[in-house]
Parts: sequence; structure tokens; C-alpha cells
Amino acid sequence: MEKTYSGFVAIVGRPNVGKSSLMNKFVGEKVAIVSPKPQTTRNKIIGILTKNETQMVFIDTPGLHKPRTKLSEYMVKQVNESVSDVDIGVLVTEPIGEITKSEFDLLHSLKAAKMPVILAVNKIDTLSQKELMMEKISVFSKEFEFEAIIPVSARTGEGVQILLDKIQSYVPEGPHFFDDDEMTDQPERVIVSEIIREKVLNNMQDEIPHGVAVGIENMKERTNADGEEIADIDATIYCERDSHKGMLIGKGGAMLKKIGTQARIEAEKFLGIKINLRIWVKVREDWRNKEGLIKNFGYK
Repeated sequence: MEKTYSGFVAIVGRPNVGKSSLMNKFVGEKVAIVSPKPQTTRNKIIGILTKNETQMVFIDTPGLHKPRTKLSEYMVKQVNESVSDVDIGVLVTEPIGEITKSEFDLLHSLKAAKMPVILAVNKIDTLSQKELMMEKISVFSKEFEFEAIIPVSARTGEGVQILLDKIQSYVPEGPHFFDDDEMTDQPERVIVSEIIREKVLNNMQDEIPHGVAVGIENMKERTNADGEEIADIDATIYCERDSHKGMLIGKGGAMLKKIGTQARIEAEKFLGIKINLRIWVKVREDWRNKEGLIKNFGYK
């Protein structure tokens, strides 16, 4: 019987270093939302890549940060749980700048877990001179004995295959945990809600996005009169203030229409079906500090 290999890979780092972009690049499909705003990822997102006999299960984690709300505490817990029980760790950092306290904390967790760890220095496409990243690499090397240090660009793809090959070399023997054609464990309604939240993040001012959650109230497929398959999706964007609700809707509903159109186009591409998307906006004050609401929005 042919041997098979499978391993869980935690992708960790501080907020906004490109963890989700890197996982999407590995999988070859967008399974995690991406935004220039920090703390975009709230849940553990799993991306799956099966190459012949080897299956790699990537766990994209929220960026480690100082929690200020119950939602933030939940996000930090997601990181710690992800690091504690995986086969390989990938610490993602940027090429220049000081090593932050959160990165030192992650290094401490990775040391305690006693797993092979690879340092991925992302965003090298932003450097005019590649030598500029050597100072940061030198500091990291003194703190931890990495299996490899690999410069990459999740945006351009530079170095990504080298990193992927290195990860694969540490995948242990074992059965595949997912079907070989699966790319994520996320249910379709979760993916659609995250796509909508991404469009809010990318279109709204800084004070609004972190106070936004998206719930999918209804998702049903039907066949129209022309024999086409259509998915009817009803979604609600929840925000924390009436003033935020007004901005999300926009003058004459323009902003909500823009968010909805962008989300529909991307969701249709992902699901491979036409979508009739309807979105409402509701206020739930201070929901990020209310455990019941946090769980209702899928953060369990």
C-alpha cells in the first residue's frame, strides 16, 4: 500500500503581516479574506492542499495582539490553541522593523511546542534593496533556531514555492484527514459572510470595520424559469452605532449597494453559481463585549 503523508501547519505572526495572503497562495484559491487593515482574521481558517500522497492542512490564525474586548480575547485564544497542537509552525514577519513583543511571545509558544519552525520573511517586494532585511533576520536567528529562513512575497509569489517545498519536507507520515479535492473546512455560508465582511473592511473608514459582524440569515438554491441555478442569500451586517449604520448604507443606499455588488461578484466566482444577494444593516451596541452575540456571529 502506498504511503501517505499529512500534517497540520500553523501560520502565525502579528496582525497584517500577510498570513492570509500566504495561505491563499499555498492553496491556490482564496479561502481567507484579505484586507490592509489589521485583525482582519478572527477565526482559525483552514486551507487544504493535497499534492499526490501529501496533504498539508494550513491553519491561518488571527494576528497576536493585546486583547481589548471579549472578541479580542477569543482571537488570541485561537492563536494559542493553533500553536499547541500542530506538526509545523510558520512564523510570518515583515522584512524590516523591530521584533515586536507579540512576535517574541509567539516564539516562546513555538519553542514550548517543540516542532520544526520556518521563518517566512514576507513582503520582500516592498524592498528596494534586499540586504535591508538581513538585520531583522540576524536578530531572529539569535532568538530561535529555525529550520529555514525564507524570504517571500505573497503578493508576487516570489519564494512561495521554495517555502512550500520546505514545509512539505517536514510533513509526517499519516492518513489524509480531508478529501483530496477539498480546499477548506469552512461552510459555504461562513465563506459568503466573510466575503461580505471583507468588502466592508475595504470600503469603510477605520473606526467602523472592527465593530462589524455579518450573519447569513438564509441561503437556498432554486431553479429559475430559464432553468438556471440561483442561490438566494439574505445577509445582515451588524454594527455598533446608529452613525455607523448610516455610513454603511450611504447616501441613497450607495455604499451598501457597492459592498453588495462586490460581494456578490466574488461569491459567485467562489460558489460557481449565480447569486441573488440581499443585505440589511442592524445595530447591536457593544456586541464585541457580549459573549452571547459573539457566539451568534460564529465566533465559538
